[in-house]
Amino acid sequence: MTQRTITLAMTGASGAQYGLRLLQCLLAADCKVYLLLSSAAEVVIRTETDLDLPETLEEQQAMLSKLFGADEDQLQIFTKDDWFSPVASGSSSPTSMVICPASGGCLSAIAHGASNNLIERAADVALKERRQLILVPRETPYSAIHLENMLKLTQLGAVILPASPGFYMQPQSITELIDFIVARILDQLGIEQDLMPRWGED
Repeated sequence: MTQRTITLAMTGASGAQYGLRLLQCLLAADCKVYLLLSSAAEVVIRTETDLDLPETLEEQQAMLSKLFGADEDQLQIFTKDDWFSPVASGSSSPTSMVICPASGGCLSAIAHGASNNLIERAADVALKERRQLILVPRETPYSAIHLENMLKLTQLGAVILPASPGFYMQPQSITELIDFIVARILDQLGIEQDLMPRWGED
């Protein structure tokens, strides 16, 4: 079986824990992951988590690979202006991309076709090639601009999956709230998960 490749981007919205947990689960599911971190995402990771994220791309890749038990070359991180990376071209980009968390600025740029950095370009490629694009906004409340951008992206074929965890599972920890959203993302990707039972399951 061919190893599935997923593009995972993290932008500057609060909620770095969602993206990091998703990265962990994708690697555990034996997916190859192309990781794109915006500069703001790096700031958020250092602010919201205990991770002391290194400055260089090579050190970040080594640290996250070790932390999440990734095999050699299973995780690749690209800089914001690496236009020769696979995600920048429709001829070689993965069939699925997730932006988690997705900032309001990121939603706006993608909805309006901006390709000013690799995250925006990769999302543009996903839309133009009719490939799976999942965006996980965490902003609240939403302005009319946010809602218009999300509507436009939905009409273009993207899935808007807000980081709004449910409580019907009676979560006992923040980790369970994070896993609720990550499980929904994995379901959208068609990747088996046991983080959270589906409605009606024991």
